[in-house]
Amino acid sequence: MKVVIIGGVAGGASAAARLRRLNEHAQIIVFERTGFVSYANCGLPYYIGGVIEDKEKLTLNTPESFWDRFRVDVRVRHEVTSIDTKNKTVTVHGLDTGKTYQESYDKLLLSPGARPIIPKMPGIESPRIFTLRTVEDTFKIKQFIEEKQPKSAVVVGGGFVGLETAENLHVAGINVTLVELLDQVLTTLDYDMASFIHSAFRCEGINLRLSSEVEGFIDTEKGIRVNIKNSEPIDTDMVLFCIGVRPDSGLAKSAGLELGIKGSILVNDKMETSEKDIYAVGDAIQIKHTITGEPALVSLAGPASKQGRIAADNINGGDSRYKGSPGTSVIKLFDITAASTGLTETAAKAKGYDYEKIILSPPSHATYYPGAKTMTVKLIFEKSSLRILGAQIVGYDGVDKRIDVIATAISLGASALDLMDLDLAYAPPYSSSKDPVNMAGFVIENIITGKVKQFHWHDIENLPKDGSVILLDTRTPAESSKGIIDGFKNIPVDDIRERIGELDRNKPVYITCQVGIRGYIACRILEAEGFDVYNLSGGYRFYETVMKDKCPSPETYTCGADKK
Repeated sequence: MKVVIIGGVAGGASAAARLRRLNEHAQIIVFERTGFVSYANCGLPYYIGGVIEDKEKLTLNTPESFWDRFRVDVRVRHEVTSIDTKNKTVTVHGLDTGKTYQESYDKLLLSPGARPIIPKMPGIESPRIFTLRTVEDTFKIKQFIEEKQPKSAVVVGGGFVGLETAENLHVAGINVTLVELLDQVLTTLDYDMASFIHSAFRCEGINLRLSSEVEGFIDTEKGIRVNIKNSEPIDTDMVLFCIGVRPDSGLAKSAGLELGIKGSILVNDKMETSEKDIYAVGDAIQIKHTITGEPALVSLAGPASKQGRIAADNINGGDSRYKGSPGTSVIKLFDITAASTGLTETAAKAKGYDYEKIILSPPSHATYYPGAKTMTVKLIFEKSSLRILGAQIVGYDGVDKRIDVIATAISLGASALDLMDLDLAYAPPYSSSKDPVNMAGFVIENIITGKVKQFHWHDIENLPKDGSVILLDTRTPAESSKGIIDGFKNIPVDDIRERIGELDRNKPVYITCQVGIRGYIACRILEAEGFDVYNLSGGYRFYETVMKDKCPSPETYTCGADKK
């Protein structure tokens, strides 16, 4: 059996290695148009910033190592220009030799990945504008920085690559402005959760220009000018264009393969395309979203690697199936980690789900062990079925661990209440006896059983200020003196029982504290006395970050118990 693989990196390289482990006698040829077949795509921004110092570390496998270990014939700098499905051949162009030839196949695997989106606009061809997708792109950017010593840079686009590149340019000593068309960065998060990233970037000195549309570029004597619609232009030394990617499916389209959403390659759960003996994996394909069951694009290395393994199984006569993806992701930005899985609230609302959300800010580990840090968890679940629709976590420590637990729960069909009962590892340096994931389950149980009612940060502006409701801040006087929501009266939670006479039982009470715990306790006290009470989800800390652009701090976790 002769297998030709078009494209390496996560999907193609994984498929080649898996296929050899399954079949020692198959002839395997990999064509890769860049000079690198298997590299750390997600590590590219960190080489620019100097976090990864040795460029050799970016290369996971070379053509030579593939041959030595797996006897796979890897031909880099070779671009496949067409596929003849009838005669089962591909046309290959050697980018260094200039020669063109045909290669036959019994089975063909497409792993072409995705290409950066480069819209047509004035000045887009400037030599000072860069994209970041391949190792060659990285070296080009690094060389420009070393030779030209730029003092400033504009990053266009606030997705994963844009944010990581902005951070690393900043680390390299360059003054960075990030321009984003939307009113937030990182759309795997909702606006409120993305606010933590906005604040962190501004605190680090990165200029954020949100809700800003780039109209074009003009080369100047000293650099390049970025024109912004209805706003002042930005003069800078270089531009990184990172507004997203699109499936690189041109080869598949010209071969007559059926396409899916946004021009992606349509495959079934065995990674088979519409053409017999042709498979496809990675960023170029359409998959099924685990939550909605609808077609989706997920440009992540994890799914691509799994798809490569599944395709190899099936090429070798197996019966492996890809179950889809909830799009679990994580990113480190300065000291903050942001992670998500499943649907955001924005997506859940757009899909018409009848959902509820919770926001809590538990400690990363036991508070009596030094160094506990606050993380913020937002979880969305379907009201009727209690199915987990998605989760987002932003914090400083232990974020990846918790998002992986929730992603696992989603994949196994656990309900939101099942989170209460998960038996998770506990030792003081790593967690609490009630892990943040357990705590999310407890909060949900309190809400659906009516033990507490909640309101959210976006409800506050509509609360009446005419005295018809009671607005109560249950933090300590020292905390509330540093910032309090307009119209709220401070009565510390520990004093509520003695000062209950100050409250009118005939009026609804809206309560806040720092992160929600004391608010919940106050709600239980007042409800037992006949009050109609509501707790602010996420507390004042969350409200302050979203509404006041407050810089988050990796402070030791506290819920006010040690403050007077």
